[in-house]
Amino acid sequence: MLFLKHKPSIDDLINDCKAGSRKAQELLYKQFAAKMLAVCMRYAVDKMEAEDMLQNGFVRVFQKMNDYRGEGSFEGWVRRIMVHSSIEYYRKHHKMMHVEIDENTPQQSVNAAAAANLDAKDLLVMIQKLSPGYRMVFNLYAIEGYTHREIGEMMGISEGASKSQLSRARTILKEQIIKMEGRNYEYAG
Repeated sequence: MLFLKHKPSIDDLINDCKAGSRKAQELLYKQFAAKMLAVCMRYAVDKMEAEDMLQNGFVRVFQKMNDYRGEGSFEGWVRRIMVHSSIEYYRKHHKMMHVEIDENTPQQSVNAAAAANLDAKDLLVMIQKLSPGYRMVFNLYAIEGYTHREIGEMMGISEGASKSQLSRARTILKEQIIKMEGRNYEYAG
């Protein structure tokens, strides 16, 4: 007769991690590593750097485990730590470029149908190709939902610099979508 091991609940893992259990830390890591690696990839230059960010993030998660009070989702709490840890790692290892742009610059429009047909994978590739500063601000604002003030504080830049970098990132992404739309139109014809 086959006996199945009891799979611990997330609450059990959290409590065991707070008590210092290495096995619970391993299980918690295994449960969240893939999702959190995807978060880190948005801030990293390559997969190896994302893996370093992930490791640093989990070290911080385990160090701060006693700070988690059970309010809100645990995954959301881990995610916030990963984002902050990734930004900290990036700031430590890369020089950030800040560009101020005129927000009154006319923007190219993107065909809504082309944008709707854009594969999420293609969009992630486009975002990954943005320069580091633009990519960070875009991810923090458009994906993570931080305000420009919060982004400025996290990244050590002004609120205006955050806004201008987001604007420039959006412009670059729009230009790439327009180019892709043109290529797709050529193939269709």
